[in-house]
Amino acid sequence: MKCIHVNTPGGLSNLEIVKRPNPEPDADEVLVRWHATSLNYHDYLVALGAIPVLDGRIPMSDGAGEIVSVGEDVHFWKPGDRVMSMFFPGWIEGLPEFKKIVGVSGETLDGYITEMSSVKATSITAIPDKYTYAEAATLPCAGLTAWNGLMHTGCLMSGQSVLIEGTGGMSLLGLQFAKAAGARIFATTSSPKKAERLLSMGCSAVINYKEDEQWGKTIFKKSGGGVDLILDVGGGSTMKQSIEAAKIGGKIVSIGILGNGRKGEITFPKLFFKFIKMEGIAVGSREMQESMIRAIEVCGIKPDIDKSFAFDQLAEAFRYQESGKQFGKIVIEW
Repeated sequence: MKCIHVNTPGGLSNLEIVKRPNPEPDADEVLVRWHATSLNYHDYLVALGAIPVLDGRIPMSDGAGEIVSVGEDVHFWKPGDRVMSMFFPGWIEGLPEFKKIVGVSGETLDGYITEMSSVKATSITAIPDKYTYAEAATLPCAGLTAWNGLMHTGCLMSGQSVLIEGTGGMSLLGLQFAKAAGARIFATTSSPKKAERLLSMGCSAVINYKEDEQWGKTIFKKSGGGVDLILDVGGGSTMKQSIEAAKIGGKIVSIGILGNGRKGEITFPKLFFKFIKMEGIAVGSREMQESMIRAIEVCGIKPDIDKSFAFDQLAEAFRYQESGKQFGKIVIEW
């Protein structure tokens, strides 16, 4: 079988297509033939070497495919079932614990840009009905992060307001989840053309953050006194403005560090006197993923796929991701 390795010390030129023997599933495993993956910022950092991994690690935290065979102790899956991966294969349910999240697909464990792999039967879920493999591959990282941030951790209720930052796959899936929940949605982007598309998707207002450096204050005014729930995707590069945009008693769910967002300033008096609740999350559990799938099937939500690449074009796909031109998810299909 073919797979792609990240060779030390990383870098897009060090992504190598190699051949490995076809795996066989253990008693508690299933053998999956993978057909699609999607690009996330986490995968990009792994490919660059910014997140160090073992030499020869198979990257990519998302995967969608079909079961080829099952181990003798597996009774809830069968050959032909269409499935997708989990970002944290060991986090089945309940609160996060170190032992549940130490295994990370495409980082501490092999990921899914491989023709086949054997995985624990509990480390996959079914994909939504009527989804293609490419569509399903957008969900395990970006989709579940948005779902957890809005519905599980954010406890979003109908009639509340939400701020979605940017037009990446997580942001656009979050927009759709929030809209389906009956929320009033505000968004930010750096492109007038993307702003038009966001408005067409149901946003009440869209602010161009390159033209308005104080976009948090602008959203506070346009929303009539601040936003109930904010999905902050930039960390240090966006948090100050997210605090400005929040209402008194609002909530910020921190889910990313895009760009130069590892470190940044927080205006602490605003945090205190606006009584803001702030919580960080990382993706979610199998239980949450199954809940997300049920909601998708009820609401008919479909991800926005910007562009598809072939198996041997992973480096090219990451370079396209670097450009920031995409609106939605970038996928690899084979």
